[in-house]
Order: sequence, then structure tokens, then C-alpha cells
Amino acid sequence: MTTDEQPQRLVLMNPGPVVTDDRVRSALSGPDMCHRERDFAALMTRVRSKVTRIAGGGADHAAVVLTGSGTSAVEAAIVSAVPADGGLLVLDNGHYGHRLHEIATPYGIRSRRLEFGWGTPLDLGGVERALRDDPRLTHVGVVHHETSTGMLNDVAAVAALAHRHGREVVVDAVSSVGCEPLSLERDGIDWLAGSANKCLEGAPGLSFVCARRDAFVALATGPRRTHYLDLHRHFTAQEKAGAPAFTPAVPAFHAFDIALDLALAEGVAGRRARYAALAGRLREGLARLGLRLLLPAGQRAVGLTAVRLPDEVGFEALHSALRAEGFVIYAAQEQLAQGFFRLSTMGQLTGDDIERFLATLARLLPRLTAAPAAGTTGAVR
Repeated sequence: MTTDEQPQRLVLMNPGPVVTDDRVRSALSGPDMCHRERDFAALMTRVRSKVTRIAGGGADHAAVVLTGSGTSAVEAAIVSAVPADGGLLVLDNGHYGHRLHEIATPYGIRSRRLEFGWGTPLDLGGVERALRDDPRLTHVGVVHHETSTGMLNDVAAVAALAHRHGREVVVDAVSSVGCEPLSLERDGIDWLAGSANKCLEGAPGLSFVCARRDAFVALATGPRRTHYLDLHRHFTAQEKAGAPAFTPAVPAFHAFDIALDLALAEGVAGRRARYAALAGRLREGLARLGLRLLLPAGQRAVGLTAVRLPDEVGFEALHSALRAEGFVIYAAQEQLAQGFFRLSTMGQLTGDDIERFLATLARLLPRLTAAPAAGTTGAVR
């Protein structure tokens, strides 16, 4: 492709924002609304109900929808749920696990970090010992899909363990809800944080926290550490008054409403199967090109693959060359930044996209062998 040519379709292989359905993009131009009127209240109520369903909630569960990235939902859950005399046991096996500790610290929340190592499965025995040794750790924080490595953590086992010791669990499901098996009711998740613009294939700008209604109500007696991210404030406004606590991203609500309809119609199992088929084709093709993957097959989520860069190829050169061909790839973070890159199979990618990407990569790699290695940190969620 020459420098004067532009690709007709930009294929986003970053883990959110994702390539969206045309109907979701069209919904962004939906009608202007005042967020204090009944029509927006109806829209917000529909979205909250659908979010609760896709997260596996029952009649006793509810969702609070926030205007903000996925990290805002994770932060809201931690700072609202952990009591003044409580503490957070953080299970850290990647960038986003460590971020749970970084979120808690500025608020003065006592946090103990169990560091397992990037790309290392959680040691449930170590988790149990930590809970047994420190009864003041009232909550356990864990990431479901750790997108720094592509690892899928067993949050159902973590939740069961936490409950045996009388603790609650906060799950960062930002990069998994709507695709990977996960259920508030079945898995006993106390607090689930998610995002509109990853596996749910909505537009950026909205996130959410799901929990039992009585848990939201009980926050009334908890500490007031934050104004904007106070889940009790948001729940009271959305559940009781039928209105948002603050001005929301109205266009993103229009898009999310449609995206959730599509997600519910496809089903979590169907979406996971679609992503898994794409990931399988991608990983098989990468292997044919001699590229190595970070994790063994049994530990990978279907939405993301961490790939080792060839020794003689730098990320910036590879990114630029692929971007010119219509593909966006993602840098690895921190300790993996110098040697890896990441490829997402979330969103409305097709099998043809994957095959075209692999063919383009096969054509470009020989030309890039002299490019210097360059690592950058990944963009924030």
C-alpha cells in the first residue's frame, strides 16, 4: 500500500475500543435527550436491566452505570465496598492486578498485595493462608481477564474461597464480561466491574458495577471516600429517583442499549465461541510464522493473545507498518514491553480479517528485520 492510499476499514486488534456493529455506531447519532427527562430514565433503566442479565444477575441483583472507563468502575467498587476498618487482599499476576493495589492506596484503604508474577496462575493456597492470617482483610480483589498477559483467572474459585472465610470479592471483569463464563449468581461474585467497550462491543464512555441490591443499600453506612464514584450515591439516584446522579454520556447510552441487545441475542456462550474461533485461527497462523505465544493454551482468554516479537523486529516499526495496512496492534506493558505485543480478538472482527492480517504480517516481517526494538507502555483502560 502506498502512502497516499488509506485502508477502507481499520481493523482494531487492541483490546477495546473494539470494532463495533454498524447498528451500534448508528445509535451514537440517536436523539438528543435531557438526562432528567422520562425518555432518558427509560433508556437508563433498560441498560441497567440488560447489564445485570448479561452479568448473570438474578432478581436480587442490580447494576449501576457510570460515565467513565472501566477503571472508574473498578475504583468505584473498591472505594465504596471496603469498610473503614476493613482491608483489601489484592491478587496480583499482572498489570491490572497491581492496579487494584494502586487504586486502594491513595484512599488510605489498607491493602495487602499477593504478587504471583506476571502470567503465573493464582495460588489459592497462598490466598487462603493470607485470609486466615489477617481477619482485617474483608475483601479480595481479583482480575478475571488480565489483559497485560491474556491470562484468565479462576474467579469462581477465588469467590468460593473468600466466602468460606466470610470475605467478599471484587472482580475486575472489564475485559471478560459478556464473553468469558462469568455469573454474579452462579459464581457468587459480590462486586463485578465491567466496561461497555470491550467484549460487550459498545462505544467507549460507560462502565458499570453489578452487585446485590441489598449490598448497594448497605453502603449507606460505609465511608464517604469519594463524591463522583460513590456507588451508594449512584445507586440511590438510578434505583430510587430513576435518574443519573450526574450528567451522563447520553450518546454512549444509546449505543450501549443496542450493543446489549446484540450481546443478549448472541449469548455469552455464542460470543465466546465466535471469539475462540477467531483466536484459534490467529494463534495457528502465528505459529506457522514461527512466532511464540506468552501463555500455554489452557491459561489464555479468548479475547487476547500476547505474542513474542522476533528478536530483530521492534514494536514501533511493526505497529507503523501494520497501521499503514489497516491494522492496529497493541503494545505490551512494563516488563513485557521490550519483547512482546498483543492482539485482541474482541469485537466485530471476521475470519477474513484474521486471514488478511496473517498474510500481511507474513509479507511485512522479512522487511522489518533491521528495525530497532522499541517498547512502549499500553494505553490505559
